Amino acid sequence: MYWLELAGETDAFAAREAATAATGVDLVAPGIAHAGGIDSSRVRRLAYTRAAHEALARTDADLDAAVAALRAASIGRSGSVAVRARNVRGTADVSTAAAERALGGVLVDRGFDVDLDDPDHVLRALFAAGPRADHDAVTGADGDDADVCALGWVAAEADREFAPDPTDRPFFQPGSMAPADARAYANLAGAAPGRTLLDPMCGTGGLPLEAGLVGADAVACDAQAKMVRGARENFREYLGDDGSVDWHVARGDATALPLADDAVDGVAFDAPYGRQSKIARHELADLVAGALAEAARVAPRAVLVADRDWRGPAREAGWTVEAAFERRVHRSLTRHVLVLRRGDAEAGRPDATDLSADRE
Repeated sequence: MYWLELAGETDAFAAREAATAATGVDLVAPGIAHAGGIDSSRVRRLAYTRAAHEALARTDADLDAAVAALRAASIGRSGSVAVRARNVRGTADVSTAAAERALGGVLVDRGFDVDLDDPDHVLRALFAAGPRADHDAVTGADGDDADVCALGWVAAEADREFAPDPTDRPFFQPGSMAPADARAYANLAGAAPGRTLLDPMCGTGGLPLEAGLVGADAVACDAQAKMVRGARENFREYLGDDGSVDWHVARGDATALPLADDAVDGVAFDAPYGRQSKIARHELADLVAGALAEAARVAPRAVLVADRDWRGPAREAGWTVEAAFERRVHRSLTRHVLVLRRGDAEAGRPDATDLSADRE
């Protein structure tokens, strides 16, 4: 079993993204989930998970209890160690410095050498208290109070190496999505090496750019020639032309894609915002409905990001809504995120990889 150290403020969303790299993800406390197995390489590509730790013990968010649990734990390791403690979001009444000293003392008593610079093993102590997130699509997100110290050996840490902020890229337009969000949406749509992700409304290319950075091939379309040129410029800068990632950007209509049925593995797109939006020859509702129908034709999975809830049109287009999230961006914008599965696609994770045990 593994502890997942979540990032960001929206635990249910972070846990859902983490499920693309782990099995049996279940929220146990604010900022902490556990999982039955992980894929280390995929954990490193996550946006809203800091790290995965091989579980050693679990107790209350109390230093004395954590020390007792570590003393009683079976430790089949040798070499040097370091202890890193975290009071998740300041929710627990625990000093991390005191926790590191006390837990480190237990390990020294058990024969370990302490090496804070280059240890053979790192023990992570996560302290968290307070209500879990409440969300009907994520296991363990029940809103109940939690009081947890999770002890585990660091197994995989997320790189969290995204494309530069949109304003620092060769081509920028206002309203571009934050890189961490784009990475998370690409992951939820199944982006991974050996897979192809499509964004039929790519804008400046931020979403498929993050898919390419995790090793997926990227296909991007936009109705505006300016956006097509700009997305190509950004792709050349950050994905290159050396063939390590196959990418294509074309001008096209999201409601009539020039792609064969089941041409890609996943679709992710950020729909235009604004109640009175009119795009090219489409009204907004017709554009989104048509794009959802085309997405269902070319891929078994999709992620739709928008300024409103499009669950009705998604179901009419043949999608099953696996999860829906509301993510506040700022005072005047809340993004609605739909995680969609076509009726004939396998339920659950975006692929069928066996993660019953950690693998590199």
